[in-house]
Amino acid sequence: MKRLPPLPALHTFLITAQCCNFTRAADQLHLTQGAVSRQIAGLESFLGYALFHRQARGLSLTHQGRELLPGIQQAFNLINTTLEQVGAQRETLQLKAPTCMMRWLLPRLLQWQAERPDVPVELTTTVQHGIDFHREEYDAAVVYGEPPGNQLASHHLFDEQLTPVCAPQLLAGPVPLQTVDDLEQHMLLHPTRDHRDWEAWLNGAGARISNLGRGQHFDTLDLAMTVAAQGSGVAIGDYALIGDDLAARRLTTPFDLKIHTGAAYYLVHPKSPTLAPPLRDLIDWLLQQARDGNAGPACQ
Repeated sequence: MKRLPPLPALHTFLITAQCCNFTRAADQLHLTQGAVSRQIAGLESFLGYALFHRQARGLSLTHQGRELLPGIQQAFNLINTTLEQVGAQRETLQLKAPTCMMRWLLPRLLQWQAERPDVPVELTTTVQHGIDFHREEYDAAVVYGEPPGNQLASHHLFDEQLTPVCAPQLLAGPVPLQTVDDLEQHMLLHPTRDHRDWEAWLNGAGARISNLGRGQHFDTLDLAMTVAAQGSGVAIGDYALIGDDLAARRLTTPFDLKIHTGAAYYLVHPKSPTLAPPLRDLIDWLLQQARDGNAGPACQ
């Protein structure tokens, strides 16, 4: 392919041809008159023919200049149209999160989408708590457990805090729920196939109950919380994760004790010297949401 002239010189030619005056072209290009004149002279040297007649009263296009101008105009119009089309495209951010995060994360992503329709987010849920960005094509992820280490860029969202939760109508029912011992009279809802979350809270409360193994077990925390909100029992959950449910009185906390397990939630992404602005905006926004909530979720 034949070597093309420099693009800035062609743009200078286009503006100068429209003005037919070096001074006015320089004003539009934010250059000096001398710089415009030198660019035109350099372009003419590259092409091997003159583009303008220099006259005392201004400039006029040569025959070659008139032949060249329509094609240059069309080329720059195409460049502008392409840039506008690409700029208007909305790249969807891919986010992964564990299912136990949904009660906190999903309402906030819906709010984000209402405020920032220019940055759509596609959320993938999983029962797994980790992420492998080498194998999984996500822009960012929420992970649960210990700090992810130095291999990823990591942002602390909130710590796990375990506490029993139930529907408000359960407190007003015929069976009392005022002390830990009253749990003996209620169905316990487990967010995992074992009893570890309930055991951790009961150990923190210094209590033992006989019905720990007779409750209902679920595959996800979110499902256990949903059943609890229906008044079917008492689930173990996280105080901050259910902030929306508490505000809407779908759930309540019968006891004040909250147990910090040492686990936490982190928003992670591959390390990069510069993040794409849409991803940076989303990360900053979610971190602010976590700070405003002042806590976070528990998981299976």
